[in-house]
Amino acid sequence: MNYRHHFHAGNFADVMKHVLLLQLVRALQKKEKGFVYIDTHAGRGAYDLEWAATGDSLARKAEWPEGIGRMWERAALPPDVQDYVERVRAFDRDAGNLLPAPRFYPGSPRLVRQLARSQDRLVLCEKHSAECAALRAELGGQAGVSVHEMDGYVALRAMLPPPERRALVLIDPPFEAQDEFAQIGDALREAIRRMPAAVIAVWYPLTGRARVDEFFSIVRQQNPPPVLACELTVAGETAPMTMKGCGLVVINPPWQFDRAAQPVLAFLADALAQAPGGGARVEWIVAER
Repeated sequence: MNYRHHFHAGNFADVMKHVLLLQLVRALQKKEKGFVYIDTHAGRGAYDLEWAATGDSLARKAEWPEGIGRMWERAALPPDVQDYVERVRAFDRDAGNLLPAPRFYPGSPRLVRQLARSQDRLVLCEKHSAECAALRAELGGQAGVSVHEMDGYVALRAMLPPPERRALVLIDPPFEAQDEFAQIGDALREAIRRMPAAVIAVWYPLTGRARVDEFFSIVRQQNPPPVLACELTVAGETAPMTMKGCGLVVINPPWQFDRAAQPVLAFLADALAQAPGGGARVEWIVAER
């Protein structure tokens, strides 16, 4: 997978991840007390979809038409999906796009910033200098937002527990490293030790069931609180696509988050299908006690 996310911005994985992320934020905001949102791999914060057709040296097929492009003009969206699309539309419009098709896409930090209340705080980490500079230009200096050029896994040791005593952590790495799942496991161990009640969401690609099952085993080894796995596949196992789907593991999911996620994922499985055999599932990998 290519680290520079603008090649993938707005694809089916972003749609799934961002709809669920907004659900998590809204669930935490049912309580008046503020929380800190920590994004360990925040990227550049916003993306120009015109860049998506340009690789490092060769032109490439844009991925957003099969993601946010499918949602853009679709009628009768479920409320949570409609909320997501309206927020992307507002960002696209405010960024200056006057054309019918989407051009500017908000990353996770931008979407959370849209929802953040005065009592909520964003901590955005990005270790790649150029990406962090773009992130700082996009969101740096705003009230309640801090941007850090650092390894997000290390940041969890420094930033948990927060003064707010409530936290939503998004771990959304590029999966360039062969041992990325092991690194995530180490980060989860430290985060759970420091703040057992934190809500932690980990995005992962579905490129092979064996690797994901190994990841689930790593998660279970941390002796974590309840853990929910939400998965979306847009193609079956025989499809030629390398990444046939993606998932979001949520540690300490808010009350009834599983029930909220299930119909949304079922809708997205149908709306974003690219080949037969896809689907959606919501499964407890560590049951509620």
